[in-house]
Amino acid sequence: MNTKLSELRKRAMALPLSPGVYIMRDKNKKIIYIGKAKALKNRVSQYFGSQNNHPEKVRRMVENVDFFDYIICDSEFEALILECSLIKQHTPKYNILLKDDKGYSYIRVSNDKWRKITYELQKADDDALYIGPYKSSFYVKQSVEEANKIFKLPTCNRKFPEDFGKQRPCLNFHIKQCAAPCTGRVSFEEYDESVRQALDFLKGGSGKSVKMLTEEMEKASENLEFERAAKIRDKINAVKKMSEKQKVVAVSVPDQDVIAYFTDGERGCFQIFKFEGGRLTDHENFIINNPMEQDDELSQFITGYYSMNRAVPRNITLDRLPEDSELLEKWLTEKSGRRVYLTAPQRGEQAQLVSMCRKNAAEALAQIKGRTSREYSVLEELRELLGLDKIPEYIESYDISNLAGTENVAGMIVYENGKPLKSAYKKFRIKSFEGQDDYASMAEVLDRRFTEYEENRDSGEGFGRLPDLILLDGGKGQVAAVMPVLQKHNVNVPVFGMVKDTSHRTRAVTGSGGEISINSYRSVFTFLSKMQDEVHRFAIGYHRQRRKNAVINSSLTDIDGVGAVRAKALLKHFRTIANIRNADLEELEMCPKMTHDSAVAVFNYFHK
Repeated sequence: MNTKLSELRKRAMALPLSPGVYIMRDKNKKIIYIGKAKALKNRVSQYFGSQNNHPEKVRRMVENVDFFDYIICDSEFEALILECSLIKQHTPKYNILLKDDKGYSYIRVSNDKWRKITYELQKADDDALYIGPYKSSFYVKQSVEEANKIFKLPTCNRKFPEDFGKQRPCLNFHIKQCAAPCTGRVSFEEYDESVRQALDFLKGGSGKSVKMLTEEMEKASENLEFERAAKIRDKINAVKKMSEKQKVVAVSVPDQDVIAYFTDGERGCFQIFKFEGGRLTDHENFIINNPMEQDDELSQFITGYYSMNRAVPRNITLDRLPEDSELLEKWLTEKSGRRVYLTAPQRGEQAQLVSMCRKNAAEALAQIKGRTSREYSVLEELRELLGLDKIPEYIESYDISNLAGTENVAGMIVYENGKPLKSAYKKFRIKSFEGQDDYASMAEVLDRRFTEYEENRDSGEGFGRLPDLILLDGGKGQVAAVMPVLQKHNVNVPVFGMVKDTSHRTRAVTGSGGEISINSYRSVFTFLSKMQDEVHRFAIGYHRQRRKNAVINSSLTDIDGVGAVRAKALLKHFRTIANIRNADLEELEMCPKMTHDSAVAVFNYFHK
């Protein structure tokens, strides 16, 4: 905790209510964060108030602040420009810092007689023809792949005519994506014409290519070259078919960027879709470690992204509008030299594009953490449903099991990143009382769990790690029983109960604010049902094990010379008490761990 917090807040409360830029510094006078404000006093004082409402990254930044500077500006727009300039100049640790590491891409046409078309990230000195450069590697790669498929050009490493007839045609020939010149049955003239048509397609686009191919087809028909005309017709159909596929990501707005953001609380991802001429031409994503407040993140990302010599389109579609959207529009308009619009659509085609963009941002984060976007989406849905501050990556779930108050036990299971983490499962035997009291049992278990946390918190593993969410098998009674335990240990972890219906199926979750129905949230319903079944299975399994051990202890260990080890060996060998009772002396002596004297004692015990 920052010991200077009250002093910093006192100084922040003395700031003017003017627009400006604030500069946070650490004890070494190094700049660690730069921000802008419409009213300096209001914005800066928020950092040094209650820390409970801040994301983890903000809390860490505040802990490192030793003092702050500020610069008063005439307007909020001036503050935006100054903030952008200072961030570029000082690259503070806690600001979003984007790196422009995108290179140029080229379409390469080899210098061989039998030319091949490929896409390359760098231009080599090899006498080949390079078309470009293009800023979007995605666009170049996609276009070259389309051209090779449509005009059935080879993408393998075989050389012609050297490799004619040496090997059988590959799969691309059988799925009609290559004419297989390697067979030697395709004439050079026919092959070279396909290469020329593919280059016309790449340079002119599908519309121009269809027009030129149609003219060639009609000319071939007039010359009674019907076979050639039929092949050109097939290429026209392939171009049209590819164009139809592209309409899935085509939009009515000719030029625009779509930007969406996804965060799991620890990392964030900005995904950008770029459209030109109504067609998706490029996409990028930027991973942000330890995100801060979303409005700050989005504003800084937009200014940082379009400061990296990125072309500013007329329309920028966002998943939400930041508070300073008017200022950003003005800044982008001045930068591009034409009016720029920021929008956050709620329905229709544009809203669907934003949704698709956000799913791709979630997928990018999912790949980093080794999970699927489906697992990510259900955790995100659970976060929104329960009103959590972050995605619950580490969940602990508890259940109590007993039989009429005997052999009271509890089971704890753990889900990490949406999957069971069986190495972290724990079993508890209720020790503080006899009889049946599920509320007291749950309170005891949580008390022991967080006592372990206090002793092992430095390790950050096992009980030394705090969960993001606790789920109890039960209703509001169980939740109410454990809340004093969390307060006792000064632990701030959200706790909810999983409520079952009369058919023993999960129907809702309950917290201090009442029940939340999950029936209409199919993925959350399935996820919680599996978790509740799993914790019940684990707890009742431990209870049955305890009862089985009790049976052994109440019978076999009463025999002289038979302890827990021999009792366990007997039960493992004979399976049941009845089989031990019916065994003769020789069979008992043959059991592992048994001696002649202990076998006689067991035999005499059951045959008094």
